[in-house]
Amino acid sequence: MTEKLKTTFILLCFAVFLTAVPTILIKLDIIDAYLAQIITVASVNAILAVSVNMITGITGQLSIGQAGFMAIGAYSCIFFSMDLHLPLPAGLILAALLTAFFGFIIGFPTLKLTGDYLAIVTLGFGEIIRVVLTNLRNITGGANGRQFPSILSSPFHADLSFLTATLSLVVIIVLLQNFLRSSYGRAILAVREDEIAANSSGISVFRYKMIGFVSASFIAGIGGALYAMVIGFVKPDIASFNKSIDYLIFVVLGGMGSMTGSITAAYVLTCLQEFLRPLKDYRLVIYPLILIVVMLYRPQGLLGMKELSFVKLAGRFAGLFRKKSV
Repeated sequence: MTEKLKTTFILLCFAVFLTAVPTILIKLDIIDAYLAQIITVASVNAILAVSVNMITGITGQLSIGQAGFMAIGAYSCIFFSMDLHLPLPAGLILAALLTAFFGFIIGFPTLKLTGDYLAIVTLGFGEIIRVVLTNLRNITGGANGRQFPSILSSPFHADLSFLTATLSLVVIIVLLQNFLRSSYGRAILAVREDEIAANSSGISVFRYKMIGFVSASFIAGIGGALYAMVIGFVKPDIASFNKSIDYLIFVVLGGMGSMTGSITAAYVLTCLQEFLRPLKDYRLVIYPLILIVVMLYRPQGLLGMKELSFVKLAGRFAGLFRKKSV
C-alpha cells in the first residue's frame, strides 16, 4: 500500500468512526435526545467556525459580520424548502449558492479595504441583514421569526440530524484541505503572509481575497441552512453582532489558521455553555474567565496555526502496540 493510500485509509477510518459511532449510540438511545442536540449544534457551530477561520485565519482579513451570511443561508433554505417546496438537500445547496452570491456582492467593493475598515464594513453588513430580515415580515415572519418543521428538527430523528450535520462538516473539511493544498490555496496563504510580496510575485491579491471571501460565505450558507433544519426556528437575531463574535471566539480560542483548532474550540465551548447552564447567571462569569485564562497563557490559541494529524496519531498508537507485543 502506497503512503498516499495509507493516509487516505486512516483518515477515512477516523471519519467513519466519528460519524457512525455517535449515530449508532443515538439510535440505541445510549445518547439521549438532549445530548444529541448539543453535539449536533456543536457540529453546526464548527462549520461556522471554519467559515470565519477561512476569512480571518486563512485569507488574513478581519470579518465580524459572518452571522449575516449565516442568516441568509438559514432563511434562504426555509424559503426554498417551504415556499418553493424543494427537497431539503436542494434547498441547502441553493441557499449556500445564494449566500456565496451575496458574499461576492459584498466582497467586491469592500475587500479593497483592510484591517479595521473591513471589520467595520462587515459589521455594518450584518446589522443591515438583521434589520432587513426583521422588516420582511411576509417572508421572514419579522421579529417573531419563522418556524421550519423539518425532519432534522424532530427529536425522533436525532440520529439523522447528527449524521447530516457531522457528515457535512467532514465533507467541508476534506474539500477545504484539498483546496488549500492546491495552487489557489497556496496563493491565498501567500496573500495572507505578505500582500506586497505576493503581488510582486504575480499573484492577484484582490482576486484571491475574493476567492477566500466567497468560499467562506458559501460555507456560512451551509451552516445557516443546517442551523435552520436542526433548530427548526429562526429569528433575525441570528444575524446580530453578538452571534458573529461567538464564532470569532471559537476561531481565536482554537487558533487562527488552524481548522482542527477552530472545530475543537467550537465543540468544547458549545458543550461547556450547556454543562454550565445549572449555574444560571454565574455561568456568564465562569465562561469569560476561562477565555481570559486561555488568552493569557495561550494567546495564539489552543493549536496556534498547527493542525491535528490523525495519521500521526494512528502511527503513535501503532508504535505503542508494537512495543507491547514485543
